[in-house]
Amino acid sequence: MSDKKCMLLFIKFPEKGTVKSRLAKDIHEDSALSLYRNFVLDILKTLETGRYQMKLCFYPPDDFDKVSAWLGKGYSYMPQKGKDVGERMKNAFRETFSEGFAKVLLIGSDIPDLTHTIINEAYEFDDYDAVIGPSLDGGYYLIGFKHDTFSPEIFEGMHWGTDQVFRETMELFRKKRYGVHILREKRDIDTLEDLRAFFEHNRNRDFADSGTMAFIRNNFEKLFGQTKNH
Repeated sequence: MSDKKCMLLFIKFPEKGTVKSRLAKDIHEDSALSLYRNFVLDILKTLETGRYQMKLCFYPPDDFDKVSAWLGKGYSYMPQKGKDVGERMKNAFRETFSEGFAKVLLIGSDIPDLTHTIINEAYEFDDYDAVIGPSLDGGYYLIGFKHDTFSPEIFEGMHWGTDQVFRETMELFRKKRYGVHILREKRDIDTLEDLRAFFEHNRNRDFADSGTMAFIRNNFEKLFGQTKNH
């Protein structure tokens, strides 16, 4: 087996009502769309410099022309296939491992400030069967397997979109007697409170120069309903 590594980035084509729907209730759909576009562009900047191949797993699966027109033809694209996010993740892993990759990680686009440090740590799970990054909201922001430890069952029967996903996933890992490397907890940006915490966390860090942070600074009063004092 080769030592090839792959990163799967799950994205949606940004249209009103399809991305950041919880956040859109607080900041309006146009702002939620702009934020999501920045999330994707910022995380792509990080991933493009990594030592692994990357696939952009897009949804809806018929939107290749729209997605490639948005992000460009220079990426490897893979449609998400399945009736729910669990089936789509399972199929993405299965297809990628069939191409001969030794390690595959999958992330979403809700944590645009994901760092090289975390990603590099995630790939170094040689002494484990799997790796996972828990989210503050009870889900997870990253999951990964080796070619010979990939388990489709981990994505079956989950209560997706609830605060039980990480707990249920870890229970399945325990039943399979898997050793799992658990990364540091991160916070998805799903609510206005999440967005404010994200901004405060990054305002004096390297990520302060990102497109996401620039958008928040330029629209601070509109987003948070108060005068900017940063």
